[in-house]
Amino acid sequence: MMKKIGYWWVAIGITLALSIYQRMTGPTYPKKVDIELNGEDYRVKLPRSGVQKDEVICLKDWPADVKAQMHYRRYPTAEAYTTVDFVRTDNEWQAALPVQPVAGKLEYYITVNGKDYLKDEPVVIRFRNDVPAYILIPHILLMFGAMLFAVYTLMMVTMRMDYSKWLKITVATLFVGGFVFGPLVQHAAFGPWWTGFPYGTDLTDNKTLISFIFFLAALATLKWKYNKWVVGLAVLVMIAVFTIPHSAFGSEYDYEKQELGTEEIKS
Repeated sequence: MMKKIGYWWVAIGITLALSIYQRMTGPTYPKKVDIELNGEDYRVKLPRSGVQKDEVICLKDWPADVKAQMHYRRYPTAEAYTTVDFVRTDNEWQAALPVQPVAGKLEYYITVNGKDYLKDEPVVIRFRNDVPAYILIPHILLMFGAMLFAVYTLMMVTMRMDYSKWLKITVATLFVGGFVFGPLVQHAAFGPWWTGFPYGTDLTDNKTLISFIFFLAALATLKWKYNKWVVGLAVLVMIAVFTIPHSAFGSEYDYEKQELGTEEIKS
């Protein structure tokens, strides 16, 4: 009993580490930039994901004599940047990025006291619809639950213990989280139900599909004497795909065609 509790703690630790890594490396995680003012360092978090409203950038606890601007343009375009001044409101500096169509993107950088920050590598923000919590929360819990059960299944394999029940639970959890709630989240946020293969390049959808195929193979060969190797491969594939940044190469509004598409993979 104590061993199994230890296995669960290890599985939880691995799952949490992967979730934190995926969150911090994903294209929707805020971009952090350090700015020095009057000999003091200030850290700014610039958003890379916004809902269907003007996205207000706030510079909190900054000196009152700062002069700052924000420069933005639609992405991906070569049009000229629009510049807006940060305005001091309620003891903080604020500037707003205008709302864009669903999956529309802006790229932007800031200038503080005449010095440009991130001009060579502007921040890209994508706009979406707000996703209801009753859809988003089950999706997140089920997907990381699938990872947790998968890691625990692998531990049962390595300890030569019966793992068939946990393999079935992993497959069921991955299916409901990835192919029931996943499309619901995608539809609520951007409109389409599925933007992975064969309809698009969304890595979130594609990595879910790849992982599920490997687990289906593990489940289909459950009675095979070498099934433990198939299970091990399926779990390792899941861990590998979970390290891929979330939401990469997903839905993107095409300003030229004025229609929704998916982000192109650039060579």
